[in-house]
Amino acid sequence: MRRAFDLAGALVLLLLTLPLLIVAAAVVLVTSGRPVFFGHVRVGRGGRLFRCWKLRTMAIDAERVLDRVPDLRARYVANGYKLPMTQDPRVTLPGRWLRRSYIDELPQFFNVLNGTMSLVGPRPVVPDELTNYGSAAAELLTERPGIFGAWALGGRARAPYPERVNVELEYVRSRTLAADVAILVRSIPVVLSGQAPDA
Repeated sequence: MRRAFDLAGALVLLLLTLPLLIVAAAVVLVTSGRPVFFGHVRVGRGGRLFRCWKLRTMAIDAERVLDRVPDLRARYVANGYKLPMTQDPRVTLPGRWLRRSYIDELPQFFNVLNGTMSLVGPRPVVPDELTNYGSAAAELLTERPGIFGAWALGGRARAPYPERVNVELEYVRSRTLAADVAILVRSIPVVLSGQAPDA
């Protein structure tokens, strides 16, 4: 039933947002060239690695920038494997707008359709983040990661690690279809409010 919910929901949302996705993809292509999409490697259900698709919001050599600047990587790790937009030299000008509006994440509906993600689930993590979960990492990976989740309901005041671990594990341990629908509904105002520049 959850898979049917994912497929139906992703198809409807993708059709509704497709014109916006096409325009945004054109903006990326015109302003910073190819590739238009970026698949960041994340850990999925059962520990399988997959590419979490987004519109590209960073410079093409963004991954190498972290390797060249140790201080930047240290801040990236300390901030929950993400840098505030205002402090991230890798983010392009159009990329800032795409991130603030969450438009960059629209391609993740394709992840839902191919079964690597759910509409609602734990936040997709990079391999290094699993160390924050310690012995509970295997429990986290019993669920598909989601586009929306309990972790995002705080909006601009999202819980950092280690509080995030408790939020995610509580969701995994008590997940129901009704709870997923409630999270999806509660996520609407969060998405509409946009992402803070310092998030």
